[in-house]
Amino acid sequence: MSKEEISDWFKSLQDSICEEVREWEGKDIFTQDLWFREGGGGGRSRAIQGEIIEKGGVNYSAVHGEMPSKIAHAIGLEPNEFYATGVSIVMHPVNPYVPIIHMNVRYFETDKGDWWFGGGIDLTPHYINVDEANVFHQKLSDVCQVFDGKTKGEKYAEYKQWADNYFYLKHRKETRGVGGIFFDRLNEKSFGAQNKCFQFVQSVGQAFVPIYKELVLNNKDRSYSAEAKEWQYLRRSRYVEFNLVWDRGTKFGLDTDGRTESILMSMPPMAKWEYNHIPEPGSEEAKTIGYLKKGIDWLNYK
Repeated sequence: MSKEEISDWFKSLQDSICEEVREWEGKDIFTQDLWFREGGGGGRSRAIQGEIIEKGGVNYSAVHGEMPSKIAHAIGLEPNEFYATGVSIVMHPVNPYVPIIHMNVRYFETDKGDWWFGGGIDLTPHYINVDEANVFHQKLSDVCQVFDGKTKGEKYAEYKQWADNYFYLKHRKETRGVGGIFFDRLNEKSFGAQNKCFQFVQSVGQAFVPIYKELVLNNKDRSYSAEAKEWQYLRRSRYVEFNLVWDRGTKFGLDTDGRTESILMSMPPMAKWEYNHIPEPGSEEAKTIGYLKKGIDWLNYK
């Protein structure tokens, strides 16, 4: 399996997801930029500004060239020529009851023979709905179960814990949302063969539309107050903090001279930082804060 074949599939995934989002919105709400990286490669960035999705993006990239020595050292590799390709999605909705969603699926290889896949999906509700969190995690568990072989639930449990640990704001002692699954450096040790790793990543990518479509259609027309919108802005600020302080993908993109506008497309259109904001005890906002912790078994939580 060649890197070109993998890249072509990622392109087709970007196309299919964009077609579905156009259907939700009822019109074409994408602005496309084709960009080229001076060191090698480029991508297609598709930014969203619609009536359901206030700001978001569905981005494809395939970049290559000499890996900066500090990155090679940080990930335990010798100096190398690298190739990295994938699709990254973030959507910030208009309605506070529609969650923020993020998905990334990617492939990486070097001229030294190293290769791996990575990615995941996580959900960041402004207001956590336990039933929706349960359904979200059940669908991700179903994706993982197909590739578990004789084991039962081990891959989901591993990748769910990985997401809990990764999407965590250490300085706030909060998870970013209800988590999801996260995985990195999947290789022949993970699934036995490169094509099996790729099939798993394809399944994760194809799960995005049915998962998010249901959440969008169920909540996009719900009425909401000005106070709920203010809460959305406050929760978006946590999203910004994570992406700028902790996210390794953001750092990799910036350190390899990726396109800044595409890398930072994950930023919301508006966010607020209010000094020492503490929700009223017993409020829906306070309940949401109470759910922002690692280790919740969303498949069985009541």
